[in-house]
Amino acid sequence: EGKALLLNEDCSSSTIAYFINGVPPYVIMTSSRIIECQGLPLISGQNCDPYATVSLVGPARSDQRKTKVKKKTSNPQFEETFFFEVTRSSSYAKKSHFQVEEEDIEKLELKVDLWNNENLAQDVFLGETRVPVKVLRDDHIHKAWYLLQPKGNGSKSKSDDLGSLRLRLTYIEDTVLPSACYTPLCNLLLKSPDVKPISASAAHILGDICRERYEAVLPTVRLLLHHNRFVPFVSAVAALELENTQEANTIFRGNSLATRCIDDMMKIVGKNYLAVTLKPVIDEICESNKTCEIDPNKLKEGDNVEVNKENLQGYVQKVFSSITQSSSSCPPLMCDVFRSLRHLACKRFPGDPHVQYSAVSSFVFLRFFAVAVLSPHTFQLRSHHPDPEISRTLTLISKTIQTLGSWGSLSKKLSSFKETYMYDFFKSFQEDKCIEKVKKFLDEISSNVSKESMFIMGEVQKRAQGRKRLGKRNFKKRWLRVTNRELSYHKHKGKEALCIINVKNIKAVEKLDESAFNRKNMFQVVHSEKPLYVQAGNCVEASEWLEVLGQVSRCNEGRLSTFHPSNYTSGAWQCCKSPSNNEPGCKPCTTTVLANLQLDIDCDRETERIFSLLSSNDTKLQNMEDACASMAVYQGPQREQEDYSKFTIQEPKETFQTLKQLRNIMEELQRQHNIRNDTTAQYGTEFSQQERPLCVQEKDERYTLTSRHHESTTAVTALEQEPE
Repeated sequence: EGKALLLNEDCSSSTIAYFINGVPPYVIMTSSRIIECQGLPLISGQNCDPYATVSLVGPARSDQRKTKVKKKTSNPQFEETFFFEVTRSSSYAKKSHFQVEEEDIEKLELKVDLWNNENLAQDVFLGETRVPVKVLRDDHIHKAWYLLQPKGNGSKSKSDDLGSLRLRLTYIEDTVLPSACYTPLCNLLLKSPDVKPISASAAHILGDICRERYEAVLPTVRLLLHHNRFVPFVSAVAALELENTQEANTIFRGNSLATRCIDDMMKIVGKNYLAVTLKPVIDEICESNKTCEIDPNKLKEGDNVEVNKENLQGYVQKVFSSITQSSSSCPPLMCDVFRSLRHLACKRFPGDPHVQYSAVSSFVFLRFFAVAVLSPHTFQLRSHHPDPEISRTLTLISKTIQTLGSWGSLSKKLSSFKETYMYDFFKSFQEDKCIEKVKKFLDEISSNVSKESMFIMGEVQKRAQGRKRLGKRNFKKRWLRVTNRELSYHKHKGKEALCIINVKNIKAVEKLDESAFNRKNMFQVVHSEKPLYVQAGNCVEASEWLEVLGQVSRCNEGRLSTFHPSNYTSGAWQCCKSPSNNEPGCKPCTTTVLANLQLDIDCDRETERIFSLLSSNDTKLQNMEDACASMAVYQGPQREQEDYSKFTIQEPKETFQTLKQLRNIMEELQRQHNIRNDTTAQYGTEFSQQERPLCVQEKDERYTLTSRHHESTTAVTALEQEPE
C-alpha cells in the first residue's frame, strides 16, 4: 500500500521524503510513559529502591532505557517517557525502499522490568510486563494498570504479590513533506557552527529550550554528522562551556549540550570501534562464567577470594590492553573531536599539565568504554542483558576501567577508594606503567604529535612541476608515498625523496578533468606551492589516493572551499578561462567523508524531528524572544526572571534574529503540513481501528482509552502531563 512504517524514539514526526502513488507516506512512532507502581514487594522487610528498565525487544534488537531510582518506597512515582525506533530492514538501499515489513512489527514488544537498586550488590528483579507492539496499533493512546509478572512468565498466576504498574502508551501515525520543504530549516541549522557567538545559533537554541529532554540532541547530531559539520559545532559549544568552568578537575563533568552531543556522536560513530575492541573479551567473560566477586560481604560459601581476585585481574588486564592498544581503530571523527577538546582545555587552563588528558579520558573512558562494558547489550555487544553474576563481574570491570583511565590525568589515587577490598585489589596494578599506557593511548587518539604511520604507497605518473607545455615528456614515473605527516615522491621505491610536502600544507585534493592533460584517472594536490598533478594506474587506485589524502588533510587550517578542475596554461585557467593565476576556484571542493564512517541518515526525517521539537516548545521560544528583547532594551543588571535565567543569551540581537528566522521557517513548514492534511485525510479511514483493551483497565473515566488517527500534525501527545 505504499506505507513506510517506523517506531520513533522521540515525540517528533519521523520523516521519509518521498511519495508513493501520490499518497503521503505513513511513519509510526510509539512512546512508553512509566507513570507509577503500587504494592511492590518488600526487600528484607523494608521498602525497596525501585527503578524500571524499558526495552523494545525483537528477534534482532534489544534497545533499553532506564528510569531514575526512587528511594525507599513500594509505590514509586516515575513519570518518565521513553521513545523507540524500528531498525531499518537489511534490504534498505535508498529512500524508495525504506519500508519496515509487517512481520517485523508483529515480532516486536515493549518490555518493562522493575528492579531494586542494590548499589554495589547485584540488583534484585521485582517483576515485568510485556506489551506487543502489534496490539498498540488498535489503541493509539492507551493508559492502563498492569499486574507485574515473574520473569519470562506470561501468565498471571501467582503474581498478585509482585505489585502493579501503570503505563501510558502512545501510538501515532504521521505523514511527512517533500525534501524541498525542509531545506530552509536544514540550512539554518547547518550554519550554526559559523554563528558568533555560538549561543545565538539555531542548533544551540534547540539544545537550550530542550535541555531537559536528552533525546532532543540526537537529530541535530545526526544532521551535523551527515553534512560534516559536527566537529566545528561541538568545538564551539565546548569552548562556551569551558568559559564557565572554573576548575580544571571539573572539566566536562556535567550533563551539558557539549557532553550530550559527544555522547550521541560516540554511540553512532563508535559502534564498530566497540565491536572490534571489546566484543571478543566481553564474549569470553560472558561465556566462561568465572566468579570474580572480591567483596568479602558478598562471597558465597566455598568461594576463594584470591582466586576470584585473580580472575578479575585477568579480565581487567584484557579489557585494559584491548582499549589502550586500539588507537589505530579509533574512528577519525572521534579523534578530531578529542583533538579539539584537548586543544580547548589546554588553552583554558594553560598552567595545568594534566587537563589535556582529563578532557579526553572523561569521554573515551568514563562515557564510552566503561559504559559499554557495564551494559554490553545496549551497544549491541551482546544480544541480551547478562545474568546477575556476569553483570556483577562487568560492574567491577567497568569501575576498574574508569579508575585506570583517570590515572592518565593523575586525578585519582589509590587512596580515593572507600572500599578496602578495592584498595587492596588496585595494589596489584603497577600504577606507573598503567599511567604510561593511558597517556600513550590518549596521545595517539587526540594529539597532533604522534609516531609516523604509513597509509598508502605506489607507482604513479607525475607531471613535472612548473612545466607550461603539454606532452608525454612532462610526465614521469614516480613512487608516491603518503604518511600521516608527509606526502613524498621518489624516483624509485626505497630511493631518497625528490620532493616532500608536509601534510599540514595540503589545501585541497580533487579530481582533474580528463581534458586538462588528455589523460584519465588524474587528481591534483593543491598545497602552498604549485599544484601537484598525478595520474593513477586506474580509477580504483585514483579513488584510493583521493580518499587517503583527503583523510590526512581533512582538519588542515586554510583548506580551500573551491578549486579549478583543470590546469592553468597559455595565460588562463582552461576550466573557467580566468586569466589570473590566483583566481579562486570555479567549482566547490568535495566534502571529505570520513573513512570507516558509513552513516545511514535521512536528513529530511531528522529535520522533521527538529521541527516537531521546536513546535512543541513554542512557548519557550516565545519566552526566549521576550528575554532577548528585554535584554536589548534594558542595559542595567540582568533581571533574575525564572523563564529567562534558563536560557544562554550572550548577544540578544543576534539570538533574536535567529529566533525570528526560526519562527518564519516554522510557520511555512506548518502551512505545508496543513496543505497536505487534506491529502492524508483521504486515506485516513483505512487506519481507523476499534478500541481493544490490553489489560486491567482503570474504571475512572479520566483514563478511558481512546483511539484516533494522527493526521500529519506535530506529535506532542507523548509528553503531555498526565491529567489528575
